Amino acid sequence: MKRKRKEGQENRLIKDSLFPLSLFAIYLGVLFLMSGIHQGLLVLMNKLEWNGLVQTLFPIIYWGIVAVGLTLFTRKKIKATYEVPLHRLAKATEEVAGGDFSVYVPTVHAANRLDYLDVMILDFNKMVEELGSVETLKTDFISNVSHEMKTPIAIIKNYAQLIQMENTTEEETQEYAGNIEEAAEKLSNLISNILKLNKLENQRIDPEIKAYDLCGQLEDCILQYEEMWDQKDLNLEVEMEDKAMIQADPSLMELVWNNLISNAIKFTEPGGSVRIHQKFRDTFVEVEITDTGCGMSRENITHIFDKFYQGDTSHSKEGNGLGLALVRRVLILMGGEISVESQEGRGSTFTVTLPGPEQVTGQSEVERSGE
Repeated sequence: MKRKRKEGQENRLIKDSLFPLSLFAIYLGVLFLMSGIHQGLLVLMNKLEWNGLVQTLFPIIYWGIVAVGLTLFTRKKIKATYEVPLHRLAKATEEVAGGDFSVYVPTVHAANRLDYLDVMILDFNKMVEELGSVETLKTDFISNVSHEMKTPIAIIKNYAQLIQMENTTEEETQEYAGNIEEAAEKLSNLISNILKLNKLENQRIDPEIKAYDLCGQLEDCILQYEEMWDQKDLNLEVEMEDKAMIQADPSLMELVWNNLISNAIKFTEPGGSVRIHQKFRDTFVEVEITDTGCGMSRENITHIFDKFYQGDTSHSKEGNGLGLALVRRVLILMGGEISVESQEGRGSTFTVTLPGPEQVTGQSEVERSGE
């Protein structure tokens, strides 16, 4: 008996039994054959008038050989299809428990002849691969967090020691205290972002989805950075509709816009320009944030949404590499997308695509009808 298993885009027939009916049919055929041979030998012995003792012992020896042969064949079959794979699996499980995630267990049969034990082995290999990825991510995460925390802690420690020196002037004390406050704020932001990202990735935040005006929110976020625009003498170009309704969590989306706008300001040299363009595309709402900053290489583009990745080390003191990871995670929860186009020395464009209220409502109705 066979059942179908969907793996990727491929349908595979999986045997439900390690010992199919065909194997028992072989046993039955062999036994019938041996019985026929035995009957023929009896007729032959009677015709040749063999000794009575020989005629008694010969069938015993004959069936003994047949029994031994079938036993050895059965033993070999059980060992090859059952015991050996399970022993491999048990050994591999022990190695994984010891922290080795490079383990791989080969299947018994080829891909077109899989049985349920092969499927179990394939699932085990996939599980080990996923565990290895998680372990690598955890190690990298701990390493990156430790590295990011060391710098502000070292700054706080050094300036605290300088403040305690007897010959420190009042002006120097104020400067050192300001540097300590700045380092403490960076450390606080790092911890806050780590906690936010952890909650988002583990889906411990229930988004409060509602319809609201995206254009109004963008205007409020832009005004928050008015002082920074003026300090860097940036040219701001804003092109938006009077109103654009979306269905999302306003507080989480504010996190998205604040990260993208602050990055645009941070990476744009004084006298440059930042353009924020909102438009409708079919049933979606798009927001493009373009800067004339330093831009990114292709390698940087492939990693910018990774946690703690900072492609431009000259600005690393201004962030902790978690902003864009938070942005992507929020947009995934909102059913949106983010893409980036960039050229080194010419700037970058981040495009956020969000579903409109009608589309979200339509999807909800389809999901409910499916249930």
